[in-house]
Amino acid sequence: MLTTESSSRHDDLDQKSTLELLQGMNQEDKTVPLAIEQQLASIQALIDAAYVKMLNGGRLFYLGSGTSGRLGIVDASECPPTYGVPQGLVIGIIAGGDPAIRQAVENAEDDPLQGWYDLQTHSISKRDFVIGISASGGAPYVTGALEQCVANSVSCGAIACNTDSKIGQIADYKIEAVVGPEFVTGSTRMKSGTAQKLILNMISTSLMIKLGHVQGNSMVDMQLSNKKLVLRGTRMIMEQTGLDDFTAQELLLKHGSVRKAVEAAENW
Repeated sequence: MLTTESSSRHDDLDQKSTLELLQGMNQEDKTVPLAIEQQLASIQALIDAAYVKMLNGGRLFYLGSGTSGRLGIVDASECPPTYGVPQGLVIGIIAGGDPAIRQAVENAEDDPLQGWYDLQTHSISKRDFVIGISASGGAPYVTGALEQCVANSVSCGAIACNTDSKIGQIADYKIEAVVGPEFVTGSTRMKSGTAQKLILNMISTSLMIKLGHVQGNSMVDMQLSNKKLVLRGTRMIMEQTGLDDFTAQELLLKHGSVRKAVEAAENW
């Protein structure tokens, strides 16, 4: 039996108080970072391989079904506003298409051909890097896509929560964060989903830093899409240049990014 399908260490959940439920979930959640810690070398290898592709003009794709697919879409969608990269540099694809983001699409993950078809709609090429995400490690939508990636010399990685996973056996780079049985048996939206989210955070954040979109610890290319971000950008400029808040904000709004505003200040 897959670890992700094994019986919960907690029973009689329907008889427990709210506090007992919370304590049990919290107890299980604490194990997730420890499982990821065991995979840091594997995560590093995947990031370094993806970085080479992106440095040379390639794109990063996340491919998954259900919770795994949604997590990939969330991570991909946050890269442009956070780091100022163009839409389409990091792309999330979910089995069942956009409707599956909000509700389950029946049997979407069971088609071993559709994942590759979906990648082809984005003109996937050898320049790109694909990461298949599946808690069980065996979703046909993902396994089929990764098999075609390998057959077509497209570099690929895998994120699963079982050892010896199918996608791990196919991919060039595998990450298998085994978090153990879920609090509710088989509910991989819980610990497995948390592990996938943390790993995706590591991947995209590391790549954006390595690609030059962070200076020091600041998101110097973030989009100024609301007042909070304008104020954050203004503070960054003040810290880096010593300018007063009025001048810093004026430069920020004129040049559109912290990076460009700081460069302008340095050339005064």
